[in-house]
Amino acid sequence: MTYEELLTETALNNEQVIVMTAENRALVRNLPAVLGKRFIDTGITEQTMIGASAGLALRGRIPVVHALAAFLTMRAYEFVRTDLGIANLPVKLSGFIPGLLSDANGPTHQAIEDISIMRGIPNVTVFAPADEDDLVKMLPQIWQSPNPAYTRINTRKTGYEHEPFELGKAEVVAVGSDVTILTYGLLFEQALIAMEILINEGLSVGLVNMRSLKPVDEAIILQVAAGSNLIVTLEDHFLTGGLYTIVAEVLLQYQTTAKVLPISLNQKWFRPALLPDVLQHEGLTGKQIAERILGYQTNHFQPSILTQEFSE
Repeated sequence: MTYEELLTETALNNEQVIVMTAENRALVRNLPAVLGKRFIDTGITEQTMIGASAGLALRGRIPVVHALAAFLTMRAYEFVRTDLGIANLPVKLSGFIPGLLSDANGPTHQAIEDISIMRGIPNVTVFAPADEDDLVKMLPQIWQSPNPAYTRINTRKTGYEHEPFELGKAEVVAVGSDVTILTYGLLFEQALIAMEILINEGLSVGLVNMRSLKPVDEAIILQVAAGSNLIVTLEDHFLTGGLYTIVAEVLLQYQTTAKVLPISLNQKWFRPALLPDVLQHEGLTGKQIAERILGYQTNHFQPSILTQEFSE
C-alpha cells in the first residue's frame, strides 16, 4: 500500500479527516477528485494552512497537512508552536523531502534541523519512518493519536519487511555486543548495508530503527548502552538536536554512560546533487559508514577485543 492509498482509505472511512496542502500535491495528486471539499489547497501559504488546520481541529476535524519539510517546520514554525503545540490539537504534519531526500535542491529546501525544532515544541510528537512499508505501518496510529504530530515522509521502497508499529517504541532489527547502530529514516537502508559488511568482518552488530523520536524508546537506548561496546547514531540531520542529542539526554537522565560515535551532518548543509552522489559526498553510503566504524574501533579499543583482521 502507498501513502496516498492509505490516506485515501483513511479519509473515506472517517469523514472527520481533512487533507490539506500548501501547493505541494506530490503525495496526494488523486485526492481532490476523491474528497471534494475535504481537500483544501491554500497555495504557497504554509502559515495560513497551519492556522486554518488549527481552526478545523477545534471543530472536531483531523487535518493531515502537506508541505515541503523545510517550509512546514521553519516557515510555519511559530504557527505550529502556538496554534498546534500549545493548544495540543490533533493536526498531522506530513513533511515531504526531509533530510537528504531533498537531494538536488539547495540549502533553502534542506530540512536537516527539523527533528530538533519539532521535538522542542510541547505536545508535538515526531516520527521518521525508514521507508514506505514502515511509513504505512506507522501512520494509522499516528493519525489516531490525540496529539499534533510531525512525520518525516519517506516513500522509498527498500524491500525490508518491518514489524508492526507501536507509539514510542523502536524496531529492533538485530542485537549485537560489539556495535549497535541506532538510526531512522532514509539512512536505515545504508545501515543495513553497513551491518552486513561489519558482520563479515567478524563483529557482533546490532541495528535499531528509531522510528519514533518523540516519544522515544528510552528502554532500548539503555539496553543498547548496557549490552553493546559502541553505540553509533546515524542520521541525515544536524548533530545538534537530533538522535545523538536524544541519546545523550536519555543517558544523562538515567545517570549512565556509553561510547557513542555520532555520524551526521556536523553543522553544514550538504552539497546539492542526486541522492547517490549526495550519500557518497557526505560519507553516508553503507560502505563508508562501515569503514568509519571500523576505524573508530581500531583507534578507541584495545587490540585484545578486536578480531585478528582489525588488529592487523
